[in-house]
Amino acid sequence: MGIKDANNMGAAMAPAFADTLITHFTDTGRNPSYYDAIISGDLGHVGKEIAIDLAATKGYQIKSNYNDCGVLMFDKNAQDTHSGGSGCACCATVFSGYFFKKLKEKKMKRILLIATGALMNSTSSQQGESIPGIAHAVSIEI
Repeated sequence: MGIKDANNMGAAMAPAFADTLITHFTDTGRNPSYYDAIISGDLGHVGKEIAIDLAATKGYQIKSNYNDCGVLMFDKNAQDTHSGGSGCACCATVFSGYFFKKLKEKKMKRILLIATGALMNSTSSQQGESIPGIAHAVSIEI
């Protein structure tokens, strides 16, 4: 999407999340309701809304069972975080601390975890290059 602002990582990574999500649904023939939860890590509040909108443009309504690990981990008002935190840390912490417990307790049976990241460095940002995003999906079922 041509995002060049390193302070807007959610917007930079949301297209990769949406592409991976839609590719997963296309490849498997599944839809959002197949999963008890679809979680990303970490798009933050801004990226989460973009991801919902991007999925909707392709006919996938994910709002009812989708959330973001950074959004779940941080309270933007009480902690003044504005968006989220490290994607790999948020994703690992929220999955292993919250969602894994839900799976073990059989309160959830199917989770689609899509970890997001950005492929950039300080030089590329200073040169005004757009930030490419990446996303990996893991379908976890019991």
